[in-house]
Amino acid sequence: MTDPNAIQPSELDQLPDRDPEETAEWQASLDAVTKAAGPHRAAYLMRRTLERAEGAGIALPKLLETDYVNSIPTSAEPAVPGDEAMEQRITAWNRWNAAAMVTRGSKYGVGGHIATFASAAWLYETGFNHFFKGKEADGSGDQLYIQGHASPGIYARAFLDGRLNEEQLDNFRREAGGNGLPSYPHPRRLPWLWEFPTVSMGLGPLSAIYQARFNRYLANRGIKDTAGSHVWAFLGDGEMDEPESTAALALAAREELDNLTFVINCNLQRLDGPVRANFKIVQELEAQFRGAGWNVIKTLWGTAWDELFRLDTTGALVRRLRQVPDAQIQTYQTRDAAYIRQDFFGGDPALVEMAKLLSDDKILECFHLSRGGHEARKVFAAYKAAVEHKGAPTVILAQTVKGHTLGEGFASKNANHQMKKLSVDEFKNMRDLLELPIKDSDFVDGVVPYGHPGADSPEVRYLQERRAALGGPAPARRVHPVAPLPAPAEKAFASFDKGSGSQNVATTMAFVRLVKDLVRDKETGKRWVPIVPDEARTFGMESLFPSLGIYSPKGQTYEPVDRDQLMYYKEAQNGQILNEGITEAGSMADFIAASTSYSTHGEAMIPFYIFYSMFGWQRTADQMWQLGDQLGRGFLVGATAGRTTLTGEGLQHADGHSPVIAATNPAALSYDPAFAYEVAAIVKDGLRRMYGEAAPGEDQNVFYYLTVYNEPMPQPAKPSVDGIDEGIVKGLYRFNTAESAGITPPANAPRIQLLGSGTAIHWALKAQQLLAEEWGVAADVWSATSWSELRRDALEADEALLRGEERVPFVRQALQGADGPVLAVSDYMRQVPDQIAQWVEQDWSSLGADGFGLSDTREAARRHFGVDAESIVVAALAQLAKRGEVKATAVKEAREKYGL
Repeated sequence: MTDPNAIQPSELDQLPDRDPEETAEWQASLDAVTKAAGPHRAAYLMRRTLERAEGAGIALPKLLETDYVNSIPTSAEPAVPGDEAMEQRITAWNRWNAAAMVTRGSKYGVGGHIATFASAAWLYETGFNHFFKGKEADGSGDQLYIQGHASPGIYARAFLDGRLNEEQLDNFRREAGGNGLPSYPHPRRLPWLWEFPTVSMGLGPLSAIYQARFNRYLANRGIKDTAGSHVWAFLGDGEMDEPESTAALALAAREELDNLTFVINCNLQRLDGPVRANFKIVQELEAQFRGAGWNVIKTLWGTAWDELFRLDTTGALVRRLRQVPDAQIQTYQTRDAAYIRQDFFGGDPALVEMAKLLSDDKILECFHLSRGGHEARKVFAAYKAAVEHKGAPTVILAQTVKGHTLGEGFASKNANHQMKKLSVDEFKNMRDLLELPIKDSDFVDGVVPYGHPGADSPEVRYLQERRAALGGPAPARRVHPVAPLPAPAEKAFASFDKGSGSQNVATTMAFVRLVKDLVRDKETGKRWVPIVPDEARTFGMESLFPSLGIYSPKGQTYEPVDRDQLMYYKEAQNGQILNEGITEAGSMADFIAASTSYSTHGEAMIPFYIFYSMFGWQRTADQMWQLGDQLGRGFLVGATAGRTTLTGEGLQHADGHSPVIAATNPAALSYDPAFAYEVAAIVKDGLRRMYGEAAPGEDQNVFYYLTVYNEPMPQPAKPSVDGIDEGIVKGLYRFNTAESAGITPPANAPRIQLLGSGTAIHWALKAQQLLAEEWGVAADVWSATSWSELRRDALEADEALLRGEERVPFVRQALQGADGPVLAVSDYMRQVPDQIAQWVEQDWSSLGADGFGLSDTREAARRHFGVDAESIVVAALAQLAKRGEVKATAVKEAREKYGL
């Protein structure tokens, strides 16, 4: 019985119905179909109608899921150009050598993965033969993000191609000898082959999206025509659990990145078992990608299934495929025909009748072998449709069997990710299945041989001819000969040398002003890529909006609310600023793409990414390692830095440790400059080293991390000190002595050396005055611009000594002859300055902001952590009292005087 007061569906529709009678006829038709042919037929008609509407451009909500069948029907599949039989033989050799490489390496205990490439072999081979553009043709070629666990198959193909030899294959995962192969795609370890590191799961898909976006950025800014470049990201269905994997799907669709294709190898297994045991990962991913606006192509079933679908006149087969959870499909892979007849076909009368028409061999062929991702024809059709689709990125969901062709012991077994080798008998079975000409006698002493048809064989000639036609070998990384960028005009840097006079200026503002001057440079200004995660106004960068513009492929389709203001919000198709919104991960992916443009596109770009220091390394340190592995160059800027400078924000915003994390990264040059002229000197030297004329033996493949502060302070003029520029870059110089600071200490006054970094140097300078005026102690103040660079240099000196070379660490050279003990202080935990303690000859002590942050004023926070000027005075007196240079009672008197 209908409730007369209930809200009727028509009342929920805000759209007026111009023809209620016609609407009623449509609804009655649906009711009639449902009654006569059943709900499945009605659902089928509705799906087809919605698809027709979507194809006609009618504005309707998207259909998020389609049936569990191939998106491209067999009748619509294009013929595969080339020789499919030849490609089958090439793939067989690659499968064999990938398994042999990992198995041979297992005797050393170094591990390796076999099953992933076994499932994905055709996904790669079809691309290499027909789609992936190389680096030797015009343009930049394609960018390939290879799934990390599939690396043995990529090495196997490079071996067939003659780019790798047997010795290198035998050194898979054994690099110390100098002729080995890294476990996964690591450009820093194998820079001529690998272009993108991907095995920290989730970072590959995220980076691929931003790489495709950066390609468009370069084109829209007129830097380089990237229309011929396509980004391919090969991913695992289990990898899609990582939040980074899907973090930027909406951006890719919003910006219509049809230069991007995701290929997700849906073998239904993650590392320990099924990806979605009780559900269907393909359907979940389809809905997720369609909902985000992507074009979705499902390549699920091989040609053996064509007969089954022809027999499915009632739709029972399609319904059953939609019902069966992934773990059960995995189980079918390992069971006999009788089990499949009973479990899959036995519950529906229509399927029971269908099964009667199928032989056991046919059932096993379908359920054990025939997957869309294992057939060149199916994969080629999907790839062709992807590259031809316009207006949106494409994801290909290719169903495969994990461990395919490796034998019953591997295929679809939960443990196959951890299985590192095949037995000799299993290899012989695999050989027979793949029809490879390898003799039993080739197995010498039980060692599986590598297989190669010969450098002049039809297979190798075919492989090389296909790659030549597509622009050369792939994957490949190329660093094109690029002339060093000219140094910007000296004026931009020298303007900071005179200081700020009576004006208080934060070092964050100094950095932004420096960049504002550098982007005006006629030679290199266009190379700068400012990146900010929706905090530009916090960092004082709004002045760059109207002059540089914020990048948007749509330009500015609206009138900004602040158009009548000088610093209005300006978006432009050729905008230079990448304002990413609230995404540190996306901003880092931007930075990685820009920082490696010198290699990817032969165009040196100078990215600087500015962020809350607390939310950079802490949130995205994994991407910093990815950046270092990919040999990126540029400037990371941790703004509003330090544990006590960001007033009121408290624990989550109080960064006391980012330099510690940065110091763990060998490619990161971490600096904590105190003054504007130091910022300028560091940036100037960074531009020289990364983009200009690097010194002999100097690694250009580094990136800089600068911490800058939001606390406005007087910026002093650059002291006229010999070697000050060297000291700034190497990490330490004497800013002043007690005498040069205008202090006249008593004769024979005890002396101490105060080392400060960043904003802490201001507390040290105040302490210098208090020590002289109230305690008769002379203090010299040093600016430690980089504790970690001092440590790096000292470690290199230690290594040189072990080689028999005499070398004194720079920190020891700088402090040589300095009287008294050393007291170091920073706005970070003591571990930061303590990095250099063992190389300092003087007595050492340190102060730092250890512990959790808290909300309060700067002064109160510094007193809480014991790093303010008065705390420095007490610590200095304690050091001197230990040495008998001041009375022990002075320490107690100072504590009481300052209320400590």
